[in-house]
Amino acid sequence: MESDGLSSAEHGLIRESWQKVSASPLEHGIVLFTRLFDLEPALVSLFQYNCKKFSAPEECLSSPEFLEHVRKVMLVIDAAVTHLENLHCLEEYLANLGKKHQAVGVKAESFSAVGESLLYMLEKCHGPAFNLNVREAWTKLYGAVVKAMSRGWDVPGKLE
Repeated sequence: MESDGLSSAEHGLIRESWQKVSASPLEHGIVLFTRLFDLEPALVSLFQYNCKKFSAPEECLSSPEFLEHVRKVMLVIDAAVTHLENLHCLEEYLANLGKKHQAVGVKAESFSAVGESLLYMLEKCHGPAFNLNVREAWTKLYGAVVKAMSRGWDVPGKLE
């Protein structure tokens, strides 16, 4: 897993834009997941803690267990930003993360909604400063992360 064609200028754009987000990751993570649940409301049903199913996104978004999940997601993004020049060091971790997501019922198609939600959160955080160049850099980084996670996905008929 290289930086999937990310230039040093794009590394700078990603790092600079992440600084503001990383100052309050939970707040921004909630924006990300609120948007995700707007795009794919059925995903709420994947989150169950202590056998409790959530009937509404708001209920899920206020759960302490779910907020811990949000923190973890933001830490994964932070790790990708931290290791931009050396993304391959996260490959095994991300492949295992992909496997775990598949095991709990996440569909590979949902990753596009997650990517859209990530970009939405970044745009809400930065406003007009989140320009086309920053968007493209983040799109490339997210694509590299999804590619690594999908390596852990068990595909029927796939030969190992």
